[in-house]
Amino acid sequence: MAFEPPRRLVRALGETAPDGDEWLEKLPGTVEQAVALRELTVERVQVPGGRSSVVLLVRRADDTPAVLKLAPRRARPESEAVALAHWGGLGAVQVLEADGAAGVLLLERLHPEVSVRSLPEAKALLEAAGTLRRLWVRPPEEHVFETVAERTGRQAAAMARAAGDTELAPLVTAAVAARDELLAAPPEQRLLHGTFRQSKVLAGERMPWLAVGPDPVVGECAFDLARLVRDRVEDLIASPSGASITRRRIKRLAESLEVDQERLRGWTLFRAVESGVRALRVGRPGDAELLLEFAGWV
Repeated sequence: MAFEPPRRLVRALGETAPDGDEWLEKLPGTVEQAVALRELTVERVQVPGGRSSVVLLVRRADDTPAVLKLAPRRARPESEAVALAHWGGLGAVQVLEADGAAGVLLLERLHPEVSVRSLPEAKALLEAAGTLRRLWVRPPEEHVFETVAERTGRQAAAMARAAGDTELAPLVTAAVAARDELLAAPPEQRLLHGTFRQSKVLAGERMPWLAVGPDPVVGECAFDLARLVRDRVEDLIASPSGASITRRRIKRLAESLEVDQERLRGWTLFRAVESGVRALRVGRPGDAELLLEFAGWV
């Protein structure tokens, strides 16, 4: 079959692997092998697709619809497969077949063109929060997942290096200090989605809304919820009352999901600054400007 990876994926991998990416070079052959091995019929490649994987809409040998997802090792596909299996379809897409080591997942077909983000903002936040609550379960015994402390430790170090003595330094210092304080006394340890936002919640058949594309991590629930706070950040920045809307959103989400409001605020600050600094580092100044202005409100 003729295959061309989505441009968005190529650009994203170029940001993190500027000297070329072996996985991307081998991707056409990997796709062909994965399709043949499972006797799948490819309908189309999902575009624009994600920034860390390629998704194909396929049909199995019995003509049931499914999704074939392929991801490089840096996207931690093995962890995704284990997390999805642990959730068992409750709140998240079901795994039909997984070869995590090869970065290949066969998943139930949802409706990729219909995400929670398509709903009005208030309804979208409500549905997204309800989906997220279902995912917050105890991790498996002897789990393989990265912890919030480990992930944010790497991120904090990268932020400090990138900021240096620039004008970003005070904001980065505040974000790292918030992280250190939060990790001094973490409340619960739950399996978290890791990269949850409205666009990661798709319409399904078994349940109205199901989460996809986790980058699972183990830690406190406020860390997971923090990414949802800044959803539709471009709309928040464009609003003359964006700062007050953000503060109300933090309060409302914390209360609805029984998360400590100050801990949610702290993780929202850290995650927004980390994303902003990273966007600046990889050459996306527009995204960086939005995220860092948002972080200043928190």
